[in-house]
Amino acid sequence: MAEVAAGLDSGIEPDREALRTAVRALLDRLAEVAPGRSVEVRVPPYAAVQCVEGPRHTRGTPSSVVETDPLTWVALATGRLGWRDAVEAGRVQASGLRSDLSGYLPLR
Repeated sequence: MAEVAAGLDSGIEPDREALRTAVRALLDRLAEVAPGRSVEVRVPPYAAVQCVEGPRHTRGTPSSVVETDPLTWVALATGRLGWRDAVEAGRVQASGLRSDLSGYLPLR
């Protein structure tokens, strides 16, 4: 993860495998910090998790969905980018009542 963070800080594109590993680890951490199944967080092409307490869905897409690219996700999760700034810039697509993840980010 340090390699990916250093790449973000210096503007260098991280290694694809290192980025995949960082994305998955940070999504897993989000699921630990915000357990539940009411929000699906998608970071294609690497992974998706369900998190945040609330009504559980059992089929199809949850009512709240967050989607972003891998570099944006790492920046959000590590505090290099704020939630509001990412949403306003169109780097995050968030829909549904529980899709605001600002209370969980950056991950600790």
